[in-house]
Amino acid sequence: MNKIKTLWNYFSGLERTLWYLSVLLILSAFVIFDRENYLTLAASLVGVTSLIFSAKGNPFGQLLMVIFSLLYGIISYTFSYYGEMITYLGMTMPMAVFALISWLKNPYNGNKSEVRVNRIGRKENIFMWIMAGIVTVLFYFILKWFDTANLLPSTLSVTTSFLAVYLTFRRNAGFAIAYAANDIVLIILWVLASMEDVRYLSVVVCFAAFFVNDVYGFLSWRRMERRQAESMDSGK
Repeated sequence: MNKIKTLWNYFSGLERTLWYLSVLLILSAFVIFDRENYLTLAASLVGVTSLIFSAKGNPFGQLLMVIFSLLYGIISYTFSYYGEMITYLGMTMPMAVFALISWLKNPYNGNKSEVRVNRIGRKENIFMWIMAGIVTVLFYFILKWFDTANLLPSTLSVTTSFLAVYLTFRRNAGFAIAYAANDIVLIILWVLASMEDVRYLSVVVCFAAFFVNDVYGFLSWRRMERRQAESMDSGK
């Protein structure tokens, strides 16, 4: 009981409200549009919970992201979104493992429930974008060979996913914006899928909820970054 109370107090009122509304939206979409694919429901709930922990800089969010990536990869396979499947199983999931290790190794002031925010310099930014370009071109031809549905947005999803996982690993606040951009691409992808099977509208709703959570995550990390910087300055 004490652990539940501690967890309740760990999140702010806004964060609890955001999580509750996200869960309610996801459950409602499942009941209205699906009622069959419980794997989609499980992935959505795990994913949105991952985001609220990640918004706090808590490594547990990355552990949940590993689970979400596995479930989402399976869901993507069912609609021949091989780009999504390969991206999440071959890139997002392994990088979430590396990010988990990185976050655990870099706690803020010894607090293992909050990672130390990191900034990346101009040279690393250039390197990141060059790598993103290489990954995009490479995956375009791989996805084309697999006859991936909706090839261009699927390729763009790979680009935004790469930027997101790279910045997550580097503990940079920009990861949340990259994920928000990825959410927009995924909303488009699953809207296209839902035109053939209305059940996939529940996935659209899932990523709409993810988008709101990722925007909040970016704002939360910027506040955390300023607070940590001020704390370091005052400690000098």
